[in-house]
Amino acid sequence: MISANDSLDEVITEHPAEARPEGRAAPTILCVGVSHRTAPVSLRERLALGADVVSSVLSRFGCGDDARPADVSELVILSTCNRLELYASGGHRGADALLSLIEEQTGVTRRELEGSIYRLTGADAVRHLCRTAAGLDSMVIGEPQILGQISSAFAAAVAQRAAGHALSTLFRGAIRAGRRARTETGINRHPATVSSIAVKLVSDTVGDLDAATIVVLGGGEMAELAVAAMHQRGARRICVVTRTPAHAARLVDEFGVRVSPLERLEPELCDADVLITSTSAPHHVVSREMVETAMVFHGARPLVIVDIAMPRDVEPSVRNLDGVRYWDLDDLQQGLRGTLSEREAEVPHAERVVEEAAANCLADLRQLDVQPLIGELRARAESIRLGAMDRAMRELPGLSLAERRSLDVFSQSLVNKLLHQPMVRLREEAKRGQAAGYVMAVRHLFGLEA
Repeated sequence: MISANDSLDEVITEHPAEARPEGRAAPTILCVGVSHRTAPVSLRERLALGADVVSSVLSRFGCGDDARPADVSELVILSTCNRLELYASGGHRGADALLSLIEEQTGVTRRELEGSIYRLTGADAVRHLCRTAAGLDSMVIGEPQILGQISSAFAAAVAQRAAGHALSTLFRGAIRAGRRARTETGINRHPATVSSIAVKLVSDTVGDLDAATIVVLGGGEMAELAVAAMHQRGARRICVVTRTPAHAARLVDEFGVRVSPLERLEPELCDADVLITSTSAPHHVVSREMVETAMVFHGARPLVIVDIAMPRDVEPSVRNLDGVRYWDLDDLQQGLRGTLSEREAEVPHAERVVEEAAANCLADLRQLDVQPLIGELRARAESIRLGAMDRAMRELPGLSLAERRSLDVFSQSLVNKLLHQPMVRLREEAKRGQAAGYVMAVRHLFGLEA
């Protein structure tokens, strides 16, 4: 995943989607999504799309118009533990096409999504992505992971040629908004993540972590953050259970954890006081039967389970077992209410920063409305220039090669100077939302009717 500190230049579109043909209406920015604010974890886990599925969808989309849903010209998919959001550039039927795509890839029907799905267009979609990048829409306000996740989602779309000029402009603007919120406000003061909040919950429940045996299931970023937070709170008996133990070598060196293969999960559970899970498995890794067996060995000793995976790693019915304390992402969200007060005090400041960044992003998007016209103006001017140069060369056959080159440079410079001010004015008027009238006038004056 791209971190929040990586350069924007690394995710700039090298092969943008094709410009829309003239005569079509300017595309609208669309967002269709579900998040922790609108849907329970039981629904969100059914909507979770793995990286391989996202890559496959984007790859097919990037093959060209024939492989794209109707009325959708660009696509970025943001899939995290707390949200699935599809961003697109498209027409008035684009949102419906995105809903169909969600149904196709997840098997969740529109009827099931009623009351949980949100549809945003234009300025609302732009503001939403900017707020999300700033951490204002996160379960943990100001958490840093979302900015890197947004950057990674954009980079994946760029790699598959699914993001073009409009979504590139949108995502660059949102990433800038996220960075500004973090540098200009205290929204990320006292860094906190879902993992660190989970560890705090464990610490408050168990008490002395130094004496506890802790199992962390998973080897990804969330698991690493959980190990670091546990170690910081004094835990020393940590076992990381992962499908690929070699990937946890850094954690062994840095925190002195013990690593165990996934096949050893059941015996590790029998000794554990705490289990934190965060794999990317598409199904339950820890069954109720597995926990029941572990509790036989526990006797009166409780087992604390915090499942921060999406989809959930642990069969939810374990919460009904005697001696088991179980929390999932929804439970963590309930427990967060009223916490992180210092960050919440920074929200109004961060909102102002985001609103300014969103306005700048909208202005940049409006400029795209005049880009096809500017390209046509340049092409018409270049055609006229080349025709004039051809006539000049025929009428002045005695010119040397150096003189011909000087005349060519002069003609290019003259055309550029003549076009510069009209193009600047077109972009300025587009930023103010006045592009349509000027585009029509320029097309009429220069004979560029579509």
